[in-house]
Amino acid sequence: MDLVVLLVLSLSCILLLSLWRQRSGRGRLPPGPMPLPILYIYIYIYIYIYICTSKLLKENIARQILSLSKVYGPVFTLYLGTRPTVVLHGYEAVKEALVDHGEVFSGRGSSPVIDRASKGLGIVLSSGNRWKVMRRFSVMTLRNLGMGKRNIEDRIQEEARCLVEELRKTKSSPCDPTFLLGCAPCNVICSIVFHNHFDYKDKDFLNLMRKLNVNVRILSSPWIQVCNNFPALIDYFPGSHKTFLKNSSDIKQHFLKKIKEHQESLDMNNPRDFIDCFLIKMEEEKGNSQTEFTTEALINTVNDLFGAGTETTTSTLRYGLLLLMKHPEVTAKVQEEIDHVIGRHRSPCMQDKSSMPYTEAVLHEIQRYIDLVPTNLPHAVTCDIKFRNYFIPKGTTIITSLTSVLHDSKEFPNPKKFDPGHFLDESGKFKKSNYFMPFSTGKRICAGEGLAHMELFLFLTTILQNFHLKSVVDPKDLDTTPVVNGFVSVPPTCKLCFIPV
Repeated sequence: MDLVVLLVLSLSCILLLSLWRQRSGRGRLPPGPMPLPILYIYIYIYIYIYICTSKLLKENIARQILSLSKVYGPVFTLYLGTRPTVVLHGYEAVKEALVDHGEVFSGRGSSPVIDRASKGLGIVLSSGNRWKVMRRFSVMTLRNLGMGKRNIEDRIQEEARCLVEELRKTKSSPCDPTFLLGCAPCNVICSIVFHNHFDYKDKDFLNLMRKLNVNVRILSSPWIQVCNNFPALIDYFPGSHKTFLKNSSDIKQHFLKKIKEHQESLDMNNPRDFIDCFLIKMEEEKGNSQTEFTTEALINTVNDLFGAGTETTTSTLRYGLLLLMKHPEVTAKVQEEIDHVIGRHRSPCMQDKSSMPYTEAVLHEIQRYIDLVPTNLPHAVTCDIKFRNYFIPKGTTIITSLTSVLHDSKEFPNPKKFDPGHFLDESGKFKKSNYFMPFSTGKRICAGEGLAHMELFLFLTTILQNFHLKSVVDPKDLDTTPVVNGFVSVPPTCKLCFIPV
């Protein structure tokens, strides 16, 4: 027993010395709490204790970042495992990094669990030239396919009508709309990527939706934070990360099957969708040994489009309905504006938005209030940089607190209150805010931001044009606290009645 204690103490001292050398050798990193001497061998034995007692895991990480910022300021260093991570808190720090020094802060920080699935391919988790090539191609292709144009709007309107018909089938009975609200944006992505529209009862479609939903919940769990901080656990320990990796593999097999079907029917002169455009680019670059356009890259890019374009919009729609039920006076004003501008005899269109300032303010307030991705995806600096008199070495992971921007009390008085007035001026006109960053900002702002804005407006206005929302409990008793608050703030499930207007 004495030998074991001596071994643990010796290894602890070695680790502390290593961390001290790492910290001092890297120059003047921003201040922050001292790293904990958690040894890998120690973790293997006491992992359960660590999970149960870790303050960062037991509490909302956004609240912990707020607490630390009060002690160390808007720029501080936090050791996650043995790696130093620089945290940026507040609008000024986030803007200075992601916008003013956008190129330097455009790297992607490590997320070992997701990296294991993506292998650094695709758009979301790639870095360097690979990321630039994939993002440029994807944005250009999505625009060519109609992103932000009338034909994409037509697809969303069609899907909104399908959603309304499915909601009518509930016959005003209490229902949990989670699945239906997920099908609608997923089908929009399907139309862009596959040139397909799936029936809401299609088994393959249902399976894809279920696995996407499960993976988002897993990514927001405390256990994934542990695995990301101590990657050795991924291979040697059981846990939900295994389910995530299995689901990711199954989803990619589904995409590979679709790609093979496209290859068999590909017309080089008449691309039908995103997959066709990518396959044509692969053919054009066949002789380039350094090409980024490979089948594996296509699978991961399609996976990114689905992950970013489905679950985020779905969660926002779910949260939106929950907030509208909790605030019936807001819902009444939106429906009054719908009656005045659109009426009951035609579908809402994007041209209506400019004449509906209150509805626009409500949509922005929903996204601000729910704070869907509290700490953003991790960034990394692409080279050494002196930032606010601190030295941040190349490759350092950067966490940007979007919560601190979206809930800034100077820009949004009483930020914890749901108030569309945050986006209205004194005359009732819609008021833009530089602090509105639900999709991040700078070089790595979400490529699907325009599509998301279009979907949220058309889906929510179409629902409210056709239905009154009725809660099964007193609206005052509705709880809007997220059930999971890690990578994504997952809204609580709730039942409601869709009463035809």
